[in-house]
Amino acid sequence: MNWELMWLDYSQKNKDKEIASRNLAIKINGNAESNRIEAACNELSRVFDTDSEKDPLTLLELNLNESSSAKDKFGQEGYEIIGSQQGIRLEAYSDRGLLYGVFALIRAYRLGQKLETINEYSLPVNPLRMINHWDNSDGSIERGYSGKSFFFEDASLLVNERTVDYARFMASTGINSVVINNVNVAGDACWLISDRYYHQLELLTEVFDRYGISLFLSVDYAAPIDIGGMSSADPLDPEVIKWWQVKMEEIYKALPDLGGFLIKADSEGRPGPFTYGRNQAQGANMLADAIKPYGGIIIWRCFVYNCQQDWRDRKTDRAKAGYDYFMPLDGSFHDNVVLQIKNGPMDFQVREPVSPLFGAMKKTNQILEVQIAQEYTGQQRHVCYLVPMWKEILDFDTCSNQEKPLVKEIASGAAYGRSIAGMAGVSNTGSDPNWTGHDLAAANLYGFGRLAWNPSLDAETIASEWIVQTFGGDKKVYDNLSHILLGSWKTYENYTSPLGIGWMVNPNQHYGPNVDGYEYDRWGTYHRADHEGIGVDRSDRGTGYTRQYADPLFEKYNKIETCPEELLLFFHYLPYRHRLPSGRTLIQHIYDTHFEGVEEVETMVAKFEELEDRIDKDKFQRIRERLDHQKEHAKEWRDVVNTYFLRKSGIQDEKQRKIY
Repeated sequence: MNWELMWLDYSQKNKDKEIASRNLAIKINGNAESNRIEAACNELSRVFDTDSEKDPLTLLELNLNESSSAKDKFGQEGYEIIGSQQGIRLEAYSDRGLLYGVFALIRAYRLGQKLETINEYSLPVNPLRMINHWDNSDGSIERGYSGKSFFFEDASLLVNERTVDYARFMASTGINSVVINNVNVAGDACWLISDRYYHQLELLTEVFDRYGISLFLSVDYAAPIDIGGMSSADPLDPEVIKWWQVKMEEIYKALPDLGGFLIKADSEGRPGPFTYGRNQAQGANMLADAIKPYGGIIIWRCFVYNCQQDWRDRKTDRAKAGYDYFMPLDGSFHDNVVLQIKNGPMDFQVREPVSPLFGAMKKTNQILEVQIAQEYTGQQRHVCYLVPMWKEILDFDTCSNQEKPLVKEIASGAAYGRSIAGMAGVSNTGSDPNWTGHDLAAANLYGFGRLAWNPSLDAETIASEWIVQTFGGDKKVYDNLSHILLGSWKTYENYTSPLGIGWMVNPNQHYGPNVDGYEYDRWGTYHRADHEGIGVDRSDRGTGYTRQYADPLFEKYNKIETCPEELLLFFHYLPYRHRLPSGRTLIQHIYDTHFEGVEEVETMVAKFEELEDRIDKDKFQRIRERLDHQKEHAKEWRDVVNTYFLRKSGIQDEKQRKIY
């Protein structure tokens, strides 16, 4: 095996809490023939001595209770673990619940809890807990920073032991749905919904099903043209409708357990219903009707912004596009359509306001989409623990009605009684031996799964779980890695883009500082810096974007005096000498935070160096190389950004530091 096992590396022991190997006798009450229970027992045997011939130290009863009362208590995925001196009882209504319960038991054990004291009842908050892969059929990955795809190679689908380990990782955090291919469907991937791939997909479905995961595919909206030989993909064309009905029957005959399809349409040059003068609901509903007889769902991305803009145009605003296109259609989408909405109105920047679609659309199924891959947050060459960002998003109050639902209540479906709901994360995995390129980036993958299961978990708890399971229980390792992870998002923000601006990156690759990289781009302008100030006026005096929020948020964002400092330049144009609530001028804030960010990275590097003899040598070397790069790259960010604004504003740094 030429890959590592991340947080499922069971050789890592928590020595401080004296976890030792122990015997575990397993008794199964229920359907012992279940492939998921078999997978659960195999997982237990990796951690414990499960030879029942020996005198057991602990009896574990896996109780599959299929009574109606158990169904009411556990649903399809919940579980309860109760430990005592007589043994442990793990109960669930379904074998999927037992599988999740086993991973929870193992996690608690590895974190140092005595099995006899466990008392845990858990239900997932989000019905859909999904990973989106942007893998291409040739083995490349769009926005991939961890090697090649482990799903595709030379237009073939790979199903092997690495696939099994991947499924184990996902199940261990509660992920229940995976899209394996890029939303920008092209080339051979267009043919995934054909007999060219059905057999390979069937094998993958069997692996995923064993770990409670439903397979989804990204599909080409223009498939009737690209693989069907038709002249149109108009969703109201009877011939197109018939083509999709026949195709769905064919697909589900070959893949009866397929969860459904993820669609990206009418964005960045992708075809879609706009091509034919139709709206987004008409496009999504046509597919939803075709898939409905088979129980599948259509996940429709709201990343739609074909609003090309001249840089001199001060009114057109890409941030407004999603709301403008989708809000008028609230209630028009069929029940088996779910809209996948990015956390912010732009594109996974280090800091954005929450999308105004959350809270506005009360009659439509919704999924929150975040990006685990660090496209704009260091591309897994910089450590940037994103769970604190996601927590802020999930806990955001949309002020959308009397109950003031939080984003996490909307995403889960609880706020407006939607049954198809949840969270989707764009994956950061690839074929690198450590899966995520940067060993510390695996904390984001783990953290997404744990948050999707329970959005009320805090960032510190999740980091703690991940560190101990990945590196063991050494206190120094724990303390130093906690420090590095928990401060890393703010540190990255400090030395890159100030106060909600974003986008100061090299075009196309999105890596490295380039203050004007996208400033005259056809898709919009992002900072509008001149010799007097910086920022985009999105108030009701500017682009009007603030009007998309509920009244309390509109009033908050629309005024400079009440707008949160960290988003000031996203919503307002400000002169460089404007004094912030912190007391610093805007220009001094830019200078200070960029110097502070570099100093924080230097501290991170120093803290990691202290761990040289405490963690695996290969991991240490890989992480040190990444941190050394981050330190030098942070200096480049600092110098490029500070120099730009010194020359643009002509205002000197009050602290007389070297700015080029």
